[in-house]
Amino acid sequence: MTVWNAVLLAACICVALKAFGYLVPASVMEAPRPARISDLLTVALLAALVAVQSLGDGQAVIVDARVPAVLVAAGLLWMRQSFLVVVIGAAAVAALLRLVGWAA
Repeated sequence: MTVWNAVLLAACICVALKAFGYLVPASVMEAPRPARISDLLTVALLAALVAVQSLGDGQAVIVDARVPAVLVAAGLLWMRQSFLVVVIGAAAVAALLRLVGWAA
């Protein structure tokens, strides 16, 4: 199986899953338990994406200026700051750490 065959197979599976989602009755998805599970899955997937993008570099785990920047962003979000403040704060922390040479 070539890479393109694998990509096409994955695309077909994604389309099939999407189509299957439309076949599920709305009453099933509006029940409290499935709604809660889908909310938690969304948060878990976003957290995994942030972790992979912050710590990953190929097959290695890299701790650089992104880690303290993400921690600052999490703290600012916890303090209920606006999104613009969170982004600027995290970018400033990463820039300052790179400027002083602590983390490349």
